[in-house]
Amino acid sequence: MNDPFAPNYGTWRGAVRMALAHGELLTGLSGAVPPDPAKVQRLVFVCHGNICRSAYADVRARRAGMNVASFGLSTSSGKPAWPAVSQIAATRGVDLSAHRTTRIEDYVPLPGDYLLGMETRHLRKLAAHPLTAGLPRGLLGAYGDPKVPHLHDPYKLDPAYMEVCLTRIERGVEGLVRRYPGATAA
Repeated sequence: MNDPFAPNYGTWRGAVRMALAHGELLTGLSGAVPPDPAKVQRLVFVCHGNICRSAYADVRARRAGMNVASFGLSTSSGKPAWPAVSQIAATRGVDLSAHRTTRIEDYVPLPGDYLLGMETRHLRKLAAHPLTAGLPRGLLGAYGDPKVPHLHDPYKLDPAYMEVCLTRIERGVEGLVRRYPGATAA
């Protein structure tokens, strides 16, 4: 059975989580803590495994001249990006071959870090973790045009959704580049 939500949301769960994320943003329950724009010096991309979404965002933002880092909330350090995302990224001119995962415990916070999750549940996990609880955090997709507060994990999902997800990440990164010029790499 074909999932009609797959091309735009990954799965029907992705569509539901997108709707919930909009509600969480409207009610202030998303876990977002906005930064002082003048103090942002590094963009830190966060997702579950650091093999798809945050890996791609990291490399795209780095290519745009930004000071960046990324990590996963449930991963081990040193793994490469997922081969399927690496293949699609390559068709977009993005080489993920040098990317290696970082687990949250190996992340070293720096002054001026702004954490950017892909889902509101990432923001809540960041708020609960002692290493990241005091840092500003937001949603990468909220910086895109249009704003997309939930970037569902494309891991092992429809390749058409992977394309949609990567486009949304690119738009979010473009918005961040415009919004936080202080995070430009030296």
